[in-house]
Amino acid sequence: MKKILLIAACFVTSIGAFAQGVIDFRITPTGVNAPVFDVGGTTKLGSTFLAQLYWSATGAAGSYVAVSDAPVPFRDGAGAGYWNPTGNTPASADSSRVVGVAAGANVFLEVAAWTASAGSTYAIASTVPGAHVGISLPIQVTTGGAGSPPSLPAAMTGLQSFTLGQVAATPEPSTIALGLVGAAALLLRRRK
Repeated sequence: MKKILLIAACFVTSIGAFAQGVIDFRITPTGVNAPVFDVGGTTKLGSTFLAQLYWSATGAAGSYVAVSDAPVPFRDGAGAGYWNPTGNTPASADSSRVVGVAAGANVFLEVAAWTASAGSTYAIASTVPGAHVGISLPIQVTTGGAGSPPSLPAAMTGLQSFTLGQVAATPEPSTIALGLVGAAALLLRRRK
């Protein structure tokens, strides 16, 4: 009897562990239509850029964390400005599980985009001078995956287009400025 209860408890616990919120991370011209643009706002992003989904329970600045899925590239050609994590597959295969969030819970989402050559994450790319980076405005959604059978992944309804900015270079002191500082230091030392 104890073994049966133990097995049942393990089964219920394992089912609860899989009941995580699910988001449909696809963006296409026929679905959520929110293309992402490079600096200047006219050129849509291509395969040299990456996108990743971030979530927060509160929506407070600094509280967003990356969804466990790896960043995905943007498409080229007619699909430029849009990403599609796994190509033309069913919606269930294009979903992202929001680890630590129950199915049917409200969460805030942001999409980050950046120059792929600047780093493997948005955090790294945002520190590289000259890199093109940007984050969408936050949206609030109710995650999918609730119920039996589980509901479909939640669409990113409300996502708006956004334009990347360029990370400013840290200005370095010019040679002339350093020379002037050195000359001033010599003059001050000579007076003493």
